[in-house]
Amino acid sequence: MGVVDDYFESLDPASGAAFDRIRSLALEIVPDAEQGTSYGMAALRYKQKPLLGFTAAKRHLSVFPFSPQVVDGVRDRLSGFELSKGTIRFTVDKPLAADVISDVVRLRMAEIDR
Repeated sequence: MGVVDDYFESLDPASGAAFDRIRSLALEIVPDAEQGTSYGMAALRYKQKPLLGFTAAKRHLSVFPFSPQVVDGVRDRLSGFELSKGTIRFTVDKPLAADVISDVVRLRMAEIDR
């Protein structure tokens, strides 16, 4: 078990499952990503750098690609979602599309590889 597993298990089942889906998609693209923390949140790390962070709030879930450029790269496909500089907010009832998650992970991985 790792930090991300522990965090997901601490959440209500629906929120944990929503995050687990995102993690599974990310690990398909970056199978060597590791569990850890970044900026105080549960995160997947790639080459010792934060790849994707996870945080649950009272009214929404958030993923953090740790990059405003990554959020901007998928912004046009996130109509109806709340966005900020490096954050994408969603809910269990309105999840992120798999292709958007995949593109977020690929864009962030490419940034780290540079």
